[in-house]
Amino acid sequence: MIDEQPYERMPAEVEQVRRSGGRAGSRSGGRGYTIESLDTGLRLMQLFLVLDTVTVSEAAGRLGIGRSTAHRVLSTLEGRGFAVRDPSGRGYEAGPGLLRLGRPAGLGTTARAQLAAVLDDAARRTGETVECAALVGGLVLVTDGRESARPVRVTLETDRVAPAYATAAGKVLLSRLTADQVRELYPREDLPPLTPRTLVSRAKLLEELAEVRELGRAFSRGEFAPGLHAVAVPLPGAGRRNRMALSASAPADRGDDAALAERAGQLWQSAARPAAVPAQDRPRAPGGQGGQGSRGGPG
Repeated sequence: MIDEQPYERMPAEVEQVRRSGGRAGSRSGGRGYTIESLDTGLRLMQLFLVLDTVTVSEAAGRLGIGRSTAHRVLSTLEGRGFAVRDPSGRGYEAGPGLLRLGRPAGLGTTARAQLAAVLDDAARRTGETVECAALVGGLVLVTDGRESARPVRVTLETDRVAPAYATAAGKVLLSRLTADQVRELYPREDLPPLTPRTLVSRAKLLEELAEVRELGRAFSRGEFAPGLHAVAVPLPGAGRRNRMALSASAPADRGDDAALAERAGQLWQSAARPAAVPAQDRPRAPGGQGGQGSRGGPG
């Protein structure tokens, strides 16, 4: 079963934004022309990436701003359709404007229908829990999946986010970015650990991403949750916003390197289904089977 604890740590990424005040290390390059109100609005929108609902008090506390400022910014976002009141009336949720602006692949009904056959096929081939995921900033978002029928299995949790650097799907998606883009997502050299096996160095992450890029698949061995091993391969996409990863997750006793490498090949076969993507965009497994072995993480 997936340990819930890593999800509880997710707001730490938002805390990093709060501590920086949106200024330290910003891409303004120290030129000193940050527009405070715009900066606050952008930082507040980032909260919607990791929180389902944001209250005025929570926004004020996490961003280090006054309640009146938080209320004005949330009201402004609401007026532009970037935020809406939640059903309870006590907080705000991401609005249609924000969802249209940042909607990753796999959330629309058409995309879900196209990926359904891929997920069904991957679940049949691997016998394990399979997921498709998209990259949202430095986070990976599970958009859909199929849960294994085995008595001991990884639990499927859609619409949840995790640090991309700690998951197989996230590392596959990060490998499709340039090194500079990865550095922008993770401006600090140290990466917050989720387990004793998590990669905690940006330099090590970049090193592993180079290998993932070459082999066309990524492993995660207990890096996101203890005892959870996973492998992921890329699904095609014309641009960064519509690229996705297909992953298979299993308990550690069914997830040694040989098993993960075999599942990589199975995932490649599912990802290449004609019904899923146009012929010219179908992925091809390096060497036909997605490679062998991996230095991976500390595992």
